Amino acid sequence: MINKKENLMDKITSLAKRRGFVFPGSEIYGGLANTWDYGPVGVELKNNIKQAWWKFFVKDREDVVGIDAAILMNSRVWESSGHVSGFNDALVDCKACKARIRADHLIEDALNMKAEGMTPEDMTKIIEENNIKCPVCGKKDWTDARKFGLMFKTYQGVTEYDSNIIYLRPETAQAMFVNFKNVLNSTHKKIPFGIAQIGKSFRNEITPGNFIFRTIEFEQMELEYFIKEENWQKQFEYWQNEMTKWLDYLGIKKENYSIREHDKDELSHYSRKTVDFEYNFPFGTKELYGLAYRTNFDLMSHQNSSGQNMEYFDTEDNKKYIPHVIEPTFGVDRSVLAVMVDAYCEEEAPTADGKTETRVVMKFNKKIAPVKVAILPLSKKENLSKKAKEIFDLLKTEFTCQYDESQSIGKRYRRQDEIGTPYCITVDFESLDDEAVTVRDRDTMEQERVGIGEVREYLREKLK
Repeated sequence: MINKKENLMDKITSLAKRRGFVFPGSEIYGGLANTWDYGPVGVELKNNIKQAWWKFFVKDREDVVGIDAAILMNSRVWESSGHVSGFNDALVDCKACKARIRADHLIEDALNMKAEGMTPEDMTKIIEENNIKCPVCGKKDWTDARKFGLMFKTYQGVTEYDSNIIYLRPETAQAMFVNFKNVLNSTHKKIPFGIAQIGKSFRNEITPGNFIFRTIEFEQMELEYFIKEENWQKQFEYWQNEMTKWLDYLGIKKENYSIREHDKDELSHYSRKTVDFEYNFPFGTKELYGLAYRTNFDLMSHQNSSGQNMEYFDTEDNKKYIPHVIEPTFGVDRSVLAVMVDAYCEEEAPTADGKTETRVVMKFNKKIAPVKVAILPLSKKENLSKKAKEIFDLLKTEFTCQYDESQSIGKRYRRQDEIGTPYCITVDFESLDDEAVTVRDRDTMEQERVGIGEVREYLREKLK
């Protein structure tokens, strides 16, 4: 019996490669496990999500500013934040097949219980008492759970001495904390205000997988919102609502995600309260986004370690204090995957001979669709191609367009359906006489005749 959810994941992975969303990394050399390259269509989708996020959380607000910090930072940043000593997971090895697996994931998948935050000793006991099988070979012969560091480290300079160790950042957040006073002094913002950043992070994950869900190199969209301590509950609720609005903006269906608060033993060392926005992926319900109340742990830690004053002078209260922080955090790659899963649709569609066939269509929210309009001459006749390219040149400066004249018009429609293009413009022989084109809607497949002179305004109205 086929597992429909697993089958869906296979279909999306196949479509992603076939249509240029996502390719396996370094594929011609056998690949590099859990690295992925975004193709021509995928990079447009990814950029659309990032640009929409930046507009939603930064440009449309007066109380948030952005930065773009370096990936490599002084190693003392990560010592102060607790990452060097405490940023690790517990792993177990299967003695039979040598598979290496995160112990908490093994327990969660086998027993459907949360194991994050448990000690390695507790996880070892649970695995043994429940006779959990290896998902690779089916044996039950495990090593004890032990800690595994998640930081990627390298060396600065030509000599590999401990004094030259630096790390690839495991999160973007710390750069916003260490730049807190720089941003404050250059912008003169008043509490409450936020600092936002979009950037790459790196984690030496034990068991990455599930396509682009968990990778060793990934991109984050994060916001650190600085507040008075007494306002944290009110601000937490506010940002939870803002994150819900963002999911609605993306077009994620409400029935496909839920909000779960962390138990006390799950909380990170810096957090007093955390909630996860969990999405129903084909491989299970997993974290999509997170919202955490980080107290003033980070600014306080950096003040103590660096000797630099991280206090804020509140002119209203006429006092100094170290601000507390609410942190909404969003995974770019997980956003792409959730959007693709949510948009994937198979439905019956009529064919030219009066029959029906199954069409695959990615019903992306039109605001983030990678290609907005396709221009399709009915045939490769020179006069049709010339007219179609004139329309392409007319529209390409305002909309992300694709020009396609290969194979039958039906097959080209199906290709555009699979990349989620909202509108296809067909240039036919009548267009040469009546200066009009046929515009096809992705979702309804209805067609409308529109004058070439009006087509740009028509698309503006449909896509706004």
